[in-house]
Amino acid sequence: MAQSFDYIIVGAGSAGCVLAHRLTEDPKVSVLVLEYGGSDKSVIIQMPSAFSIPMNTKRYNWHFETEPEPYLNNRRLHCPRGKVLGGSSSINGLVYIRGHAYDFDEWESLGAKHWGYRHCLPYFKRAESFTFGADHYRGGDGPLATNNGNNMANPLYGAWIEAGAEAGYIKTDDCNGYMQEGFGAMHMTVKNGVRCSTANAYLHPVMQRPNLTVLTHAMTRRILLEGKRAVGIEYDQRGQTHTVRCQGEVLVSSGPIGSPHLLQRSGIGPAAVLRQAGIELKHDLPGVGENLQDHSEIYIQYTCKQPITLHSKMSLWGKAMIGLRWLLFKDGLGASNHFEAGGFIRSGKGLRWPDIQFHFLPAAMRYDGDKPFKGHGFMVLTGPNKPKSRGYVRARSADPYQHPEIRFNYLESEADREGFRRCVRLTREILAQPAMDYYRGEELAPGPQVQTDAEIDAFVRANMESTMHPCGSCRMGEDDMAVVDSELRVRGITGLRVIDSSVFPTEPNGNLNAPTIMLAERAADLVRGLVPLAPEDMPVGEVGGWESAQRSGQPKRQYSV
Repeated sequence: MAQSFDYIIVGAGSAGCVLAHRLTEDPKVSVLVLEYGGSDKSVIIQMPSAFSIPMNTKRYNWHFETEPEPYLNNRRLHCPRGKVLGGSSSINGLVYIRGHAYDFDEWESLGAKHWGYRHCLPYFKRAESFTFGADHYRGGDGPLATNNGNNMANPLYGAWIEAGAEAGYIKTDDCNGYMQEGFGAMHMTVKNGVRCSTANAYLHPVMQRPNLTVLTHAMTRRILLEGKRAVGIEYDQRGQTHTVRCQGEVLVSSGPIGSPHLLQRSGIGPAAVLRQAGIELKHDLPGVGENLQDHSEIYIQYTCKQPITLHSKMSLWGKAMIGLRWLLFKDGLGASNHFEAGGFIRSGKGLRWPDIQFHFLPAAMRYDGDKPFKGHGFMVLTGPNKPKSRGYVRARSADPYQHPEIRFNYLESEADREGFRRCVRLTREILAQPAMDYYRGEELAPGPQVQTDAEIDAFVRANMESTMHPCGSCRMGEDDMAVVDSELRVRGITGLRVIDSSVFPTEPNGNLNAPTIMLAERAADLVRGLVPLAPEDMPVGEVGGWESAQRSGQPKRQYSV
């Protein structure tokens, strides 16, 4: 292996695989990708319905754990991050949600210049190949395949959408298009029945390019600095420590936990944190590891009066038949993540865009597949999508094998606690609509005994889970607490960028894989010095009367593509 490359990418995850693909389109540059995990060629990764298995398997998951969370009865929460080619896109729930257009305008208002929706939309489209075809909002020929799984064949999905309409909310034809707000189909990253991770979509198709080198089971120890310039990487592989130099840039794509941890181990971060960890300070950057945020959720579960849920397939025989059909034909229940319908609503009047998300599932179990109800049931996963609480990631030492200290401070903010109260009450109201009468049995969780604010708060503290969308720990911006500038360059260090969800200033209103891929697509052009794709000014749907009402039956304006 050559000991010098033009670009070194640390992490072959949701962003790193995109960068590897796009940068090596130029045959004149050489690219090295370092990934601590190994191969993604496993049935449990590639079969969409099996996602809860790799999500909880240490071979494919860093298995980070938070410190005792003070507002969650001091519970420690699992914080899964992918440790495999494809990173978290190889172990996640496969949900494809871009976020609301105004989320990206919010980024720009916070100092992320040229990251508004008009700048991001062309890159969402470049990345995507939507099964129902391209339009002004969706891509038709990109590497990342998206669809609706089994197209909501189970009648519970349609009943859920109708219930939302009966409760006074609108239906949306495409939550990733003109109108996010409302109830409708959800999309997933699946191609021909197989998980469409960034490894499958971006990395594997170009692995034979002569200017690309991918090293697996390679643990990056630290970024090598000469003064205030990044010049290479020190990494471990097969029991030996190696160094490799970089002629161009080091691109850190290790995720919202791994990226700030690597910077800190390299001497880049808050002076007090590094001093406590016994790490020599090379560059005082106080925002590294701060501003950590995450989506969190609770489950609202009911029994189902009709035997049409996934419960009938949960026996060993049922699972075996699903797996066999998938192995033979790549279709059936194994080809879906089963989050085929959902919704986005505003929690109160005066909110311009949604702040509550719903995932509907025709089964009663936790998101990770744990503790299923022993009978027919269905559930809604819900939580406030614009959290105010903030936490941190802090290195304990320079040892890359010692996990950092992670604390999200979930529910520290009263606004987040009130958000969950509204989630419980609004979800119950939706599920009480006539469209659900034929299916709705007794409430399993939180349970009919949970009614007051105090009772809801207690249920949330005991049962709230991470939605596994951490971000923000290397925030993009122009102020003193920003870690990277608007071109994702680490402030005060040349030849070094961070490119992953850690740079998000705030949480988008939805799952994070799609915006992370978009970010990497645009970042690749910035790294290559290419003229960015031309901004696209497209209308954004708003619900009429949002200034004075929590819900309304009609969009503010209609737009046909």
